[in-house]
Parts: sequence; C-alpha cells; structure tokens
Amino acid sequence: MFHVKPTDPVLLSPWRNVNSPIPMKLIILDRDGVINEDSDAYIKSPDEWTPIPGSLEAIARLNHVGYRVVVATNQSGVGRGLFDLETLNRIHRKMHRMTQEVGGVIDAVFFCPDVDEANPYRKPNPGMLLEIGRRLKHSLKGVPVVGDSVRDIRAARVVSAWPLLVRTGKGTRTLEREPESCSSVLAFDNLATLANYLIKPTE
Repeated sequence: MFHVKPTDPVLLSPWRNVNSPIPMKLIILDRDGVINEDSDAYIKSPDEWTPIPGSLEAIARLNHVGYRVVVATNQSGVGRGLFDLETLNRIHRKMHRMTQEVGGVIDAVFFCPDVDEANPYRKPNPGMLLEIGRRLKHSLKGVPVVGDSVRDIRAARVVSAWPLLVRTGKGTRTLEREPESCSSVLAFDNLATLANYLIKPTE
C-alpha cells in the first residue's frame, strides 16, 4: 500500500486521476487524534484503530475538490517495541480501505518510527514534511498541515506551511496548555469542520 518511512520510495495512489481538470492541491494530516481516535497507550493493532466520526468522509470531500491527502505521523510505538512494522502496515491498510469505502484516497503515509527526539524526521523536526515536499515535488509554502499538538504546529512553521489545529485527540489539551504556541493558529472542532472551512471558498 502507500505507507512509507522517509527513507522508502513513495508510492502514490493508483486511484488518483492525474488527468482530472481539478488542479491538485496538497494537504498534510497527522494521523492519531486527527483521522482516528488517539490513545495515551498508543494504537497498537488494527482493532484499536477507530476513525473519528466524519474524518474519512472529510478526506473524501477534500479529494473531490482537488486535494491530495498525505499523512505524516510519528509512530514511536515501533521504536518502543509496542508493535512491529508489519502491524503498523496492517493498521494503515485498514485506514486506506475504510477511506476508500467512503470515496476517499490517502495518497501516501509517511511515518517516523524512532523514539529519539533528535531524529530529523520526528516531529516537531521538519524532516518528514520536507521529505513529502521533495518526493511529491510540491512546495510546502502555505500548504495546510493539520495536527492536534504543538509538534505539528512547530514542524509546519519551520517549512512555511500553514498550521491548523483540531480539538480532537490532544487538540483541546494543546490549546489549554500551549496558548502562546497556538495564538495565531486556527482551531477547528474536528477534521470535518476544518474541511468545511477549506472547501467552502471553492464550492
């Protein structure tokens, strides 16, 4: 499928219609707390992966107005030995399948399995986002980067992307605990309401 570490080749979705008259735009989503319900104990199996209501439909709606959806996610549970790469791949296969069932496509999933905060690909470091821009040959300037934590905001700012916050996952806690970091960041109840905001001007 389309799950890659930053050092792996990118596999773009075969369902993407490259001849579509709708101009392509890019949006980068965090995974846990944005697309699926988060857990302080980590998402360790496909059974534990549950989409936030409306999130997959939001991805489909973004696709339909020309957004290429890419996921960028820290997955230190691999590095901590809580689950292996094959399990992570099975989780992502479930995410792809359920997204496709509602008419959406996630083009690629980039993840960093490392625990080390110094790893340049681990958010809030910008390496994963930079790798997305490089591999997709797409400028990151002004690209929406959606997350639920300060890590996402900081990574987006470093690459001149557009940080956006959702209150799902750790989002509400982030707004309460990091008001200074979030002061100029738009916050939305969930991915569905964020999609409404992005889509409305184009409809």
